[in-house]
Amino acid sequence: MKPISALFLLPLMTITSASAGTITSKDFGQINGQTVQLYTLTNDHGMRVSITNYGGIITEIVVPDREGKMADVTLGFNKAEDYAAGHPYFGAITGRYANRIAAGKFSLDGQEYTLAKNNGENHLHGGLKGLDKQIWKAEPKTTPAGPSLVLQHTSPDGDEGYPGNLAMTVTYTLTAENGIEIRYEATTDKPTVLNLTNHAYFNLAGEGSGTILDHVIRIEAERFAPTDAGGIPTGLASVEGTPLDFRKATEIGARVGESHEQLTAGKGYDHTFVVADSRSAEPKLAAEVVEPKSGRTLKVLTTEPGLQFYIGNYLDGSVVGKSGKAYPYRSGLCLEAQVFPDSPNLAERIAGYTSARLNPGEVYRQTTVYQFGVVPQ
Repeated sequence: MKPISALFLLPLMTITSASAGTITSKDFGQINGQTVQLYTLTNDHGMRVSITNYGGIITEIVVPDREGKMADVTLGFNKAEDYAAGHPYFGAITGRYANRIAAGKFSLDGQEYTLAKNNGENHLHGGLKGLDKQIWKAEPKTTPAGPSLVLQHTSPDGDEGYPGNLAMTVTYTLTAENGIEIRYEATTDKPTVLNLTNHAYFNLAGEGSGTILDHVIRIEAERFAPTDAGGIPTGLASVEGTPLDFRKATEIGARVGESHEQLTAGKGYDHTFVVADSRSAEPKLAAEVVEPKSGRTLKVLTTEPGLQFYIGNYLDGSVVGKSGKAYPYRSGLCLEAQVFPDSPNLAERIAGYTSARLNPGEVYRQTTVYQFGVVPQ
């Protein structure tokens, strides 16, 4: 095997095509008496992505390795009912506020809003029935950029405690270059807070193939958000001299067992990294991952300032996935583009924090791209 650092110096095998690809749909199951759909986007290179309008969940990502062998590299299930029974946000649109809000409350313009405490004493990923548990209106499209699925949903004023009628559009596009582009837009009629992301779990060796500790990752971040025991940030800190320094390509498992206050008690990596000083108009490279044996690669490009890096610390083998294999501890990694945790409470107190506030008349926009490729042997 080549040295870890060399994996990121090798040229990626770029795939291009002028074809628009295809999109198909089929019934995916019943939730609360309503039939939900599964949409499969395919490009000319055989890459395919399946998305259900239940929670906007990415259920499948099939990509080639360096030998052309295809494998599904995201964790999930084969039918809607399995998702509805409960899961750790596999592939879902999360929000209204992805990540945590301390003590389940925040204030806007002097008014306090109370949210569900569904993660210990804190609020997580939009509450008890967040966007991941909604049936979205879906419209498949074929565009010059590739097959697209346009999802729309309006979260009513007071939904899960959040203010404002929030109208959202999330568009998934499978590009000819083997990228999944996710574009988010939202408007509100009252001041509110918003932080949307996708919570896909990746295993580039193939879902059900064991842990991701041998994956190699590089993150474009000089700072991260240290957290307390409940996952609430205590500020921003330099990665220098810590096992959270991924500025150079590093095996995920290389330092996860080190004695460090942010990794104690099996906590592992579940932190937001500062990949930009502020939101940008166009996606910028935030992280890249290589699975050395297969040669599969994943780049994350985003307009967001934060990237949550999570390595499946709460998977324990009790969940059996779509291939019939259990998902053990640390068998999937998440790279969730977003603003920082607890921003509604911390943005005014911590220098460098990005506000999550959305006002009437403004348009929330975010673009994140999961770009797949391979490195040669």
